[in-house]
Amino acid sequence: MQYIIKNAKVVNEGTIETKTIYIKEGRFAPLPDVVPTDAEVIDATDCYLLPGVIDSHVHFREPGLTQKGDIRTVVI
Repeated sequence: MQYIIKNAKVVNEGTIETKTIYIKEGRFAPLPDVVPTDAEVIDATDCYLLPGVIDSHVHFREPGLTQKGDIRTVVI
């Protein structure tokens, strides 16, 4: 799958810049000259993109409390 994330506020090394990001096969890639027809375009206006940030406060809920949300219920 390919994604183009437009207008994201990218936080990186102490700066915040509005950018367009291209993701191909799960990795950041150089933005192509022509948008691929199968790319999903996401408008991230007013959203922050934090490359490499991991939410360390997750609940796997196993063993026990499996009726509550787990990591699969929060993955986009």
